[in-house]
Amino acid sequence: MKISTRGRYAIRVMLDLAEHNTGEYIPLMDIAKRQEISEKYLEAIVAALSKNGFVRAQRGKGGGYKLIKAPADYSIGSILKVTEGSLAPVACLEGEVNTCERVDTCKTLKMWKDFHKLVQDYFDKISLQDLIGNSEDVGNYVI
Repeated sequence: MKISTRGRYAIRVMLDLAEHNTGEYIPLMDIAKRQEISEKYLEAIVAALSKNGFVRAQRGKGGGYKLIKAPADYSIGSILKVTEGSLAPVACLEGEVNTCERVDTCKTLKMWKDFHKLVQDYFDKISLQDLIGNSEDVGNYVI
């Protein structure tokens, strides 16, 4: 499992929106400058975040993006799921149903399932608010 730049940048965008949350829309150009990320690349990321109900978009003068919910209500896991899709360590765990022909005899399946659950639980326990606070506790979750 490797988190792509798309997933990492989505987290940075969401953090930027949370840190600069004044109730006003924040232009993508401002986010791109602060985060040192191409505005063009961020357009695709915020489109996915908007489509999935994470941010609200407004076009035109005074437009931009803003969070729909409070920073504490966004888990890092939910952001990664939108941008990365599955965080499954093996292909057979990517879908809702495991269609692997070896599912009934696989000796490693439980190990992969347990690992996948650890990763999901870890990221689901961290909120944007945790990261904004630059809390020293962020990396100290017991898994």
